[in-house]
Amino acid sequence: MALTVLCLTFLLFLLLGLPVSVAIALSCLSTFWVEGFPLELALQNMISGMNVFSFLAIPFFIFSGELMLHGGIADKIVNFARNMVGHWRGGLGMANVVACTIFGGISGSPTADVSAMGGVMIPMMKREGYSADYAVNVTTHAALAGALMPTSHNMIIYAFAASSTSGMLAGTNIMSKGVSIGELMFAGVLPVLVLMVCMLCAAYWVALKEGYPLRDGSTILDKFPGWKAVLISLVAALPGMFVVIIILSCIIMGITTATEAAGIAVTYSLLLTFIGYRTMNWNKLMMATAKAAKTTGIILLLIGVSTMLQYIMAVLEVPDRTAQMLLGTTSNPYVMFFLINLILFLLGTFMDMAATILICTPLFLPLALKMGMGPVQFGIVMLLNCALGLNTPPVGGTQFVGCAIGGVSIEQVMKSITPFYGALFAVMAVVTYVPWFSTWIPTLITGSQVF
Repeated sequence: MALTVLCLTFLLFLLLGLPVSVAIALSCLSTFWVEGFPLELALQNMISGMNVFSFLAIPFFIFSGELMLHGGIADKIVNFARNMVGHWRGGLGMANVVACTIFGGISGSPTADVSAMGGVMIPMMKREGYSADYAVNVTTHAALAGALMPTSHNMIIYAFAASSTSGMLAGTNIMSKGVSIGELMFAGVLPVLVLMVCMLCAAYWVALKEGYPLRDGSTILDKFPGWKAVLISLVAALPGMFVVIIILSCIIMGITTATEAAGIAVTYSLLLTFIGYRTMNWNKLMMATAKAAKTTGIILLLIGVSTMLQYIMAVLEVPDRTAQMLLGTTSNPYVMFFLINLILFLLGTFMDMAATILICTPLFLPLALKMGMGPVQFGIVMLLNCALGLNTPPVGGTQFVGCAIGGVSIEQVMKSITPFYGALFAVMAVVTYVPWFSTWIPTLITGSQVF
């Protein structure tokens, strides 16, 4: 009865158009009331869920990204990327991929990446003769790398969602409990690099097929500006990229925790944009602060109400029931991982990334452990699926931003999306079925086997 109330009320509130966080809160309160639990318990769960020291990393990472976004770092990264690969066939599209990947490492947010890079690159590509749908697809898909970068606040959210899950990892004697944020940050490095290579291949293939760039019907390519120009633009962009190195170095050397490293990143971003580049002013700082505060508030509210939801799911044994249902379908790990990917992808198409992580991690991580997939590998799988959902209607947050900048309809963009989807699904398959692909670097760094 309680599970029926929880599911039906949640769906009802979503259909009424309420935000996901409000829908979760109201459905949880309805279930508490039906079960006769004291409502004070719901509020206690909510407050305790948000009152975690490591969550300070979330506003710090978000604020650092906003400072870089409003501090004009994007232009310098675009200049470097264009000097590097702009003279190749489809060079501006390939420069877009490189720039989005680099800026994703700075902002840690696919949406911020699309806003910054799209605002610069999409109009530029259209002027150079690239179609609007190609420009939007390149930008929105390459920007998804931000979800796997060390500055991604979604990694912190996953680490929280996984903290209450424990279980024996199939095929080993290892008892898994939660996940290390540091290990998760290093786990995303290799998938991001391969994702960038796959996106470069997709961008090049489409450009070759369509004959881009097309300036007044011609296909004249830019000339290589020379290695001196590349070096000068790299030196100009390098201070902005250095924020990722700061975070990873602090964690590798054990100087700070991930939360403290995020605080250092904010300090560095302020000094760089105010003193180094001198591109920040009071109005931009207020805009960055307001946006970071708004995003942080939304995420912390989601975390609080999701703590209520996790309590109810534990009482109602929802993870166990979900596992039994899926295990009744198949016991083959390869098929099971495919089903989990499919469910996560479908949920990600109409739910926010943070909400999908918070709801689905307690459901599917125990099952993944039973099938032999460790929490670090599962985290990268989860983040990739949720990122892919950002580019898929009906919600598709990054796609809507890209289409708005490019002045093109979602229907037109979807017609030419296949090569970029193919690149993403290729990376997804490797991450899912090749465990060392996401665990090799953290294992190398920590000196012990990471799963």
